[in-house]
Amino acid sequence: MTRPPRSLSLAAIALVGLLTSVNLSAYTLEEFTFEDEAKRDSFRDLIGKLRCLVCQNESLASSQAGVAEDLRKEVYRMIQEGQTDEEIISFLVDRYGDFVLYEPPIKPSTYILWFGPFLFLGLAGFLLFRALGRKKTEPEQELTEAERARLQRLLAASGNNQDTSE
Repeated sequence: MTRPPRSLSLAAIALVGLLTSVNLSAYTLEEFTFEDEAKRDSFRDLIGKLRCLVCQNESLASSQAGVAEDLRKEVYRMIQEGQTDEEIISFLVDRYGDFVLYEPPIKPSTYILWFGPFLFLGLAGFLLFRALGRKKTEPEQELTEAERARLQRLLAASGNNQDTSE
């Protein structure tokens, strides 16, 4: 019995994964019913802004983890009770910390997240500038006679017989 080509197997796995993820993401909002569009929009906005505590790189809207499902239900309940977006976010931050937010607030404990990349780029730019400045101050060394002769032989062998003397 022959096996299918590896690329065909990988393509089939990718297709199944794609279809599954499309199907699962559609289920997120259909299980929640709202009396008006404002509450539905608020819910969509909130679960898009909040991070899944298990997946870490997915929002509550796209995560299929059990914790994400529980948090979606909690957000839904709080919206149905009439709480504002700010109250809901405040409750979740008090309970789970700034980690639950995709965009943590700027405060001393998050300075490294907000300003670290700029400091790193500045330091890298400074080091690059310094290295290039040093390179300019070093005098270029002339070729020795042995190196010139070897260069002439190599150029002649490659068919590019050019004069390298200045």
